[in-house]
Amino acid sequence: MKRILFLLFTITQFSIIAQETISGKVTDTKNNPILGASVYLEGTYDGTSTDEKGAFSFTTEEKGTQTLVISFVSFETYVKIDDVSSLKNVTIKLRDDVNALDAVTINAGTFRAGEKAKVTVLKPLDIVTTASAVGDVLGAIQTLPGTAANPENGRLFVRGGDAEETQIFIDGVRVFTPYSPSPNNTPTRGRYSPFLFKGITFSTGGYSAEYGQALSGVLDLTTIDKPDQEKTEVQLMTVGGGVGNTQIWGKNSLSINTSYINLGPYSSIFPDRNKFIKPFQSASGEAVYRHSFKDDAMLKVYGAFSYTDLDVIQDDINFEDGFRFGLRNRNLYMNSSYKNKLGNNWKIETGISFTNDNSTVKVIDDVINSVENSAHVKVKLKKQFTSRFRISFGSEYFMTSFDEKYTPFNSQSSDYGFDNNLFASFAETDIFFSKNLAAKLGIRAEYSDVLNEFTLSPRASLSYKSSKKSQISLAYGQFYQNPSNNYVKFNEDFKAENSTHFIANYQHTKQNQIFRVEAYYKDYNNLVKFDTQMANFTSNYSNDGNGYAKGIDVFWRQNGKIKNTDYWISYSFLDTERDFRNYPTTATPNFASAHNLSFVAKHWVEKWQSQLGIAYNFASGRTYTNPNKPGFLNNKTNPYNSVSLNWAYLIDQQKILYFSVNNALGTRNVFGYNYKNTPDINGNFDRQAVLPNADSFFFVGFFWTISDDKKSNQLDNL
Repeated sequence: MKRILFLLFTITQFSIIAQETISGKVTDTKNNPILGASVYLEGTYDGTSTDEKGAFSFTTEEKGTQTLVISFVSFETYVKIDDVSSLKNVTIKLRDDVNALDAVTINAGTFRAGEKAKVTVLKPLDIVTTASAVGDVLGAIQTLPGTAANPENGRLFVRGGDAEETQIFIDGVRVFTPYSPSPNNTPTRGRYSPFLFKGITFSTGGYSAEYGQALSGVLDLTTIDKPDQEKTEVQLMTVGGGVGNTQIWGKNSLSINTSYINLGPYSSIFPDRNKFIKPFQSASGEAVYRHSFKDDAMLKVYGAFSYTDLDVIQDDINFEDGFRFGLRNRNLYMNSSYKNKLGNNWKIETGISFTNDNSTVKVIDDVINSVENSAHVKVKLKKQFTSRFRISFGSEYFMTSFDEKYTPFNSQSSDYGFDNNLFASFAETDIFFSKNLAAKLGIRAEYSDVLNEFTLSPRASLSYKSSKKSQISLAYGQFYQNPSNNYVKFNEDFKAENSTHFIANYQHTKQNQIFRVEAYYKDYNNLVKFDTQMANFTSNYSNDGNGYAKGIDVFWRQNGKIKNTDYWISYSFLDTERDFRNYPTTATPNFASAHNLSFVAKHWVEKWQSQLGIAYNFASGRTYTNPNKPGFLNNKTNPYNSVSLNWAYLIDQQKILYFSVNNALGTRNVFGYNYKNTPDINGNFDRQAVLPNADSFFFVGFFWTISDDKKSNQLDNL
């Protein structure tokens, strides 16, 4: 018996002697102890958690070199490889996880929306729930700060820039002709249905080196990766109809949207200021094919086609019988993108787009035929070396062929155009110094064949998280853009126009609430000037133009503080002047308003099964030239005011009746004045107000969704 007890004692002592004790303390970078951190040896069950002092201790029978792992939420996982005998009384400092939700984001000049955005300013569904947007991507974006109201135009005017200075992309690939053509004083619409997009990145300045050929802004739309179910959507509207369908099989899916718009019936009930020989009509179709590979690799092919036709006579003080404008436009856009992981934390993104745009425009009795063929090829590589250092770089190639034929009435036609190939490369790094401090540094190089010019564009952004819910950001960038096709088709002896951006941003966020204020300064150089009333072959051109834009943008959004209510307020102050085009002197352009204000609210009424919406838009007066007074752009219009309303009624779970009215109060907004070409007997020039074609626009629609779950509807899209 004594021998047995002695043997057991000996075995126990040997076991104790064979065990090693691992111990130490875990703190953050400020030496504050971390309670509850997980500490263990990789590949074993040996481990423990830290106490309130950050201390830990446990025993193991493992020998030799082992891997000690320490992890805790919101901190980077720490790994220490050493001999077990050396893992005693170790002090370990965990660094903040820069990928945590509360980590700093680089956001100067940029609004993001979508499932991957850490801070969402505008949701994708806001595109079609905003009363004044009428289901148009551009209409919703124009309720954000930094944009200027040009309701008679409809395009994006950003921070003192012309509409052509903001470029639009789909899945990172360029859209060359994003706007549908329209007659004077008729707002254009974006060509693409919002129902196919899941995310939005709208940059009003200081944007990534990945984007070029944009002096003022960038709008990048991201298509849906994986639809959640098969469904059919039917739309019947006062202006036309549409149908959409999504099919899913295996790792493949296909979504199709088609629509037909004809304003003839509407115009007969609500006549406007135009005399239509042929009412506005358009037919369009879109399709997205998606194929998912393993490891989240994705192939997407997007195609869109649209046809527009109209013929109208508009009242004009200088034309006794009115100004006749006819248009036929065909537009085809194809876009293919592919992304995949290459291993070792490398990722690749590629894309290619092609645009064919064919227009026939009749102005009085003159005819202009134009054809543009454009393509964009892009390759981008990304690598995350550590959680704190990432790099991306790539190259892209733009090809444009533009041909135009001008045939004056009873005269010989003229043919002109240009071909341009533009090559660009870019590189950019994201550096996270800590959870609270990050920087983005980039550079972009471009060579334009038509201009025979090489440009280099540095970009930099810095963001600092000043508190748990607030951060400050700064951005700087140089941006180049080729002169407009409207100039290059007549003359190729140009340099690239350029602008320099300086931005300071403050943002405060908490649950369902965001506040942003941003100040900026933009310096323009090498803007195109010419010496005739309209740019043509006889004009003398130069790059002697210049200008500036400076201002402050404010944004506030809150959801849920008022029960079932979501609202946001945007305000922009803009001070800008330019000497460009045929300006005889420096002046504020007639597309710029000093003050722009938007208020948007949506409220769900459970008892009525309805969503009610309101949008108010205000813009201070814009400049125009009064020839009866000395000076250039010497007067301003009255301020612009518009209140728009909408109501979506849920008939049943999958059927919606929708009503909306733009400018519900019928405010008579004046966008400027046309003056008589010749003075009267007293030497005065008579004038005519430039008005919208209709003061108000009414819309009624019925939307029916047929889906697998029998619950989905288009309310979120309305």
